Amino acid sequence: MTFVITQRCCNDASCVVACPVDCIRPTPGQPDFATTEMLYIDPLTCIDCGACVPACPVNAIYPETELPASLERYRDINANWFEENPLAPVPAIAPAPEPPAGRRGQLKVAIVGAGPAGCYAAEELLAHAGVEVSMIEKLPTPFGLVRAGVAPDHAGTKDVTGAFEAALNRDEFRYYLNVEVDRHITRDELLNHHHAVVYAVGASTDRPLGVPGEDLPGSHSATEFVSWYNGHPGYADRTFDLSGERVVIVGNGNVALDIARILTADPDHLATTDIADHALEALRQSKVREVVLLGRRGPAQAAYTSPEFLALGHLSGVDVVIDVSELTLDDATAALMEAASPSLRLKLTLAHEFAERPSDPNRKRIVFRYLVSPTAITGGEYVNAVELVHNALVEESGVMRAVPTARTESLPASLVLRSIGYQGVPVEGLPFDDQRGVVPNDGGRVTGADDAPLRGLYVTGWVKRGATGVIGSNKADARETVDHLLADFDAGRLEQPTRDRADLTHTLLARQPDLVGRVGWHLIDRAETARGNLAGRPRVKFTAVSDMVAVARAARRPTTSNQPVPEGN
Repeated sequence: MTFVITQRCCNDASCVVACPVDCIRPTPGQPDFATTEMLYIDPLTCIDCGACVPACPVNAIYPETELPASLERYRDINANWFEENPLAPVPAIAPAPEPPAGRRGQLKVAIVGAGPAGCYAAEELLAHAGVEVSMIEKLPTPFGLVRAGVAPDHAGTKDVTGAFEAALNRDEFRYYLNVEVDRHITRDELLNHHHAVVYAVGASTDRPLGVPGEDLPGSHSATEFVSWYNGHPGYADRTFDLSGERVVIVGNGNVALDIARILTADPDHLATTDIADHALEALRQSKVREVVLLGRRGPAQAAYTSPEFLALGHLSGVDVVIDVSELTLDDATAALMEAASPSLRLKLTLAHEFAERPSDPNRKRIVFRYLVSPTAITGGEYVNAVELVHNALVEESGVMRAVPTARTESLPASLVLRSIGYQGVPVEGLPFDDQRGVVPNDGGRVTGADDAPLRGLYVTGWVKRGATGVIGSNKADARETVDHLLADFDAGRLEQPTRDRADLTHTLLARQPDLVGRVGWHLIDRAETARGNLAGRPRVKFTAVSDMVAVARAARRPTTSNQPVPEGN
């Protein structure tokens, strides 16, 4: 028997470290680790010890004999990867040199942003004795896109928060939630209290389509819709017209697939998840029968990953519809496919399997369209159609680019969602690359106009590398940033802070009386899960900041100065 990695793999690579026979690939540091869809276990080398199972933060690893029916194909997916990538030992990495005596014990770091990138950075820092970490987050809750971006029906993926909680549950770490940098505290003030500030603020907006009608009522960004159904406080009051039968999603990445699943899912199934109550009620009243996903290139270049594509085939009451004529490869793509990776070939195999399945007109449909681009969104006071141009693929320097043809069509729709990628926004006080949507940096060190590092300033996650990768991709990214931060500290390149943690806490409380600390967050967490238990759900989220703050206030205790302090922060 062997163990098998399955769909919800987050590429965290904790399993790689845990494996005693080094049979999990790719590993951090290998060229294909940054682009791999998931990790794989070599069935010929696995010794059935199970050490990888508890190491996986999202419970993605199963014994091959216990695979659920919907995941059985992963036995072959793991094996096929090694048929084309025979297991070879990875060179041992020399341990990092010990820091100079008495230096690292005084390191204090602020992390701005409590999403996966920030949590992995905190975890990496706290692996070193004596390091203190202050995490600042503008919402009263941590975990960023794990809480507000991962689809409700992907509960297993959210299990990574348990690993974060365990790693961060220590005195050297403090939450300062419901606190906004440049509103409640400035960057320079953070540097007065810390040796370094790490920005892990992600990419908070969507790329625009740049077509006429994009701003019509009924045309929205994926960020709006995803945040709405996940109960993000900033989007809970949004409304979406679900009275029409067809929704068009521009883009076919994993976020687009998430939205398509939510729109077509049985509301009774969604009622067993942590979807926001307002979204669940709207979806119960929804008249949507068909969701069409538009991809500007062909099936071989589709942005979705094979695991997410494969999972669509197991949706209850939903057909995945693909016109087989759209799967014919041009000569250049066919030539490239001869040397394609197993995961890419699986994408095409799955597309053909979906195209060959009979569809039932009485079932809901997720329709994939390839080689089409929107040229306009039309309507009077509200969206009523998307104008499309058909594309052809042209090879340029080994990259297949979509170019418009003379063929066009109009696709009626009552709701249009753009999902063509997240985009970073400028960070106050930091340089910004508008074209790439990132803060300029060298391995996480923020760089100025002369490409020289700016002392004490670092980035990690999407604001560092762009909106690519999955949750676990942030772990190796954070390690690189933290390694550089530690090297700068050991070399004496960081300024000594002039103020301490107690002063930081009192300063923030004076400016933001509704600050939420660790105990306050745990009270919110407990209240949400208790509400969920009553409803037979994992949790029922609060969607208003005021409600979260009201629950967290119970964590406060008075001091002799009559100023409340977060108990046990």
